[in-house]
Amino acid sequence: MNGLSTLLIVVGLFLVGGIISFAKQQMPKSLIVLLSIGAAMCLAAGILRLEVWN
Repeated sequence: MNGLSTLLIVVGLFLVGGIISFAKQQMPKSLIVLLSIGAAMCLAAGILRLEVWN
């Protein structure tokens, strides 16, 4: 597990926390969707960059 994959996973989990928080505050759905897309991309990139796939 290198530094960049760890960073991407941590940022993705941070964005997931933001999604939960924004949903509880009843923020606009478009903002929640935008955060969801960013979190999914960060988590997918972090998981795909792990060195266990080689």
